[in-house]
Amino acid sequence: MSGQSITDRITAAQHSVTGSAVSKTVCKATTHEIMGPKKKHLDYLIHCTNEMNVNIPQLADSLFERTTSTSWVVVFKSLIATHHLMVYGNERFVQYLASRNTLFNLSNFLDKSGLQGYDMSTFIRRYSRYLNEKAVSYRQVAFDFTKVKRGVDGVMRTMNTEKLLKTIPIIQSQMDALLDFNVNANELTNGVINAGFMLLFKDSIRLFAAYNEGIINLLEKYFDMKKTQCKEGLDIYKKFLTRMTRISEFLKVAEQVGIDRGDIPDLSQAPSSLLEALEQHLASLEGKKVKDSTAASRASTLSNAVSSLASTGMSFTKVDEREKQAALEEEQARLKALKEQRLKELSKRPSFATTDTSPVSTTGGTISTAPAIDLFSTPSCSNGALKMESDLFDIQQTFNPSVQASSTGLPVATAWAGYSTASQAPPPGALQVDFESVFGAKATGVNNIDSDDILKPTMVGSNQALCSINQLSDKLVGDDLDSSLANLVGNLGIGNGTTKK
Repeated sequence: MSGQSITDRITAAQHSVTGSAVSKTVCKATTHEIMGPKKKHLDYLIHCTNEMNVNIPQLADSLFERTTSTSWVVVFKSLIATHHLMVYGNERFVQYLASRNTLFNLSNFLDKSGLQGYDMSTFIRRYSRYLNEKAVSYRQVAFDFTKVKRGVDGVMRTMNTEKLLKTIPIIQSQMDALLDFNVNANELTNGVINAGFMLLFKDSIRLFAAYNEGIINLLEKYFDMKKTQCKEGLDIYKKFLTRMTRISEFLKVAEQVGIDRGDIPDLSQAPSSLLEALEQHLASLEGKKVKDSTAASRASTLSNAVSSLASTGMSFTKVDEREKQAALEEEQARLKALKEQRLKELSKRPSFATTDTSPVSTTGGTISTAPAIDLFSTPSCSNGALKMESDLFDIQQTFNPSVQASSTGLPVATAWAGYSTASQAPPPGALQVDFESVFGAKATGVNNIDSDDILKPTMVGSNQALCSINQLSDKLVGDDLDSSLANLVGNLGIGNGTTKK
């Protein structure tokens, strides 16, 4: 089955609806496509492990959930994504995995959908066992063997005897789980298993380098150990020789599938005379009769063995450094490409118009940004367009009854229309409003207003005649609220100290 399935698309859509970008990316990294997880999805998940606001347990649970699928492709890719995050993600991801009591329960996994499913199920069971062992190892020693500092002052070289004898068996268990993947070149037939094999190959180099340094430290301390420690150390060394043979076979498979020869380290076997010297030393501690050996010959044998193992360690370290350098160069190239793409996008963006040409600042006859006038505030306008110095309801203030037209011809916004244009400027002249006519009743006092009458203000007609404020008219000027309000003030007699009767 190739390509994203309907199930993949539906699951991704569900996560889009719920807003879970992490779960959606996990789904996209573990589709039914028979290929390794896409780099962009893995990179995003790595980024998530470095973000403090990302829930690591939720991320891990999303990966575990995908391993419950019946498809070998989805399950295998889930294991690969998990392994990738353990290697390249933030350490808190592997810390969480190590804190769990159980990880992958795939020891009985079997995809019966076809012959390929049967074949790949075997490797899924082996792969999951290695990842479980990798997490358990971290739990036991609180660090990742593939990431520890190496060299003369490295972690495994500076460890004391007691801790060393407890730590090396943990490396051996993880190394055994890795080598138990046991794949042949003719079984690496698709992109999924190839992606998993590459991660195992890189782990094997780093893991064996730490293993090798632990053995060097053990040999340097061997002839100063107690009898029980020597017995443990001899057993560890014999197992190391066996695993050195197995790792060399594993590396041959890598060479057969096209991994560059320069990326495969050289293994230098320690001289067989070393094993014999170790056995004789233990026998002498146990009181058995052995052939005599001088301290000088023993030191010479040990020196040769350490030199050979150190050469092997250097070879593994160089390969690891080349791989890291290649990854660094690839990342720099990717960042450079992103930068160039960003510059191109910026150069293609259209330049924005300045405020001089902005449509908001134009004086056309269709758009005006003049604010509506608040009926209960003191209206004012610059350039003499409208000047009222007092509140309409403050009888202590004086009022200038004349309302002059603006010399600049700017529009005056009415309270109800909310907008005007330059072409609608009123002709010069005064406004005339009859207070009694506005409210539909003539009375001698303001208390006789008929509240049932309704104001229906509209725009002032361009042809409407405007009369002087001093010439009172009984005719209702209902088409202009501004005029009505001005007339109201005039009728109240504000400013001249008299009241109209």
